[in-house]
Amino acid sequence: MHKRILVPLDGSAFSEAVLPHALSLAKELDAEIILLHVNVEPSTEFDPHTSPLSPPIEVKKGQDEIKGYMKEVCSRLENEGARAAYLIREGAVAETILEAAEIMQADMIAMSTHGRTGLLHLLLGSIAEQVVHRSPILVALIRPQAK
Repeated sequence: MHKRILVPLDGSAFSEAVLPHALSLAKELDAEIILLHVNVEPSTEFDPHTSPLSPPIEVKKGQDEIKGYMKEVCSRLENEGARAAYLIREGAVAETILEAAEIMQADMIAMSTHGRTGLLHLLLGSIAEQVVHRSPILVALIRPQAK
């Protein structure tokens, strides 16, 4: 049934809470896990030539750290018996998740959700909610347990 499961990660332990569930599904369904990290698009007002906020060396260092992180997570999944690959994309998070799912022909998106409600949800919005409402494929949401 499902042959590719897209798993968006932001580098946090919170986002990784979905991994045991995705791993279990991938093994059960003989599916490949495609990990996705989305670098948020810089503001159009950010000018890398004049802004001291992110000098090129810092941007390169951050990109190298993300790539290393994604390789490490792939290795962990492969050591557990899963087929895994990763993508690093740039853009608006929800839109990029949906685009990657389409391009990679994913059968499912599995992701963690913060489960925010009320004013916090209103102020911060929800990437998971945007993905669920706009995705033409199944979206599995995992709400990690608070520690």
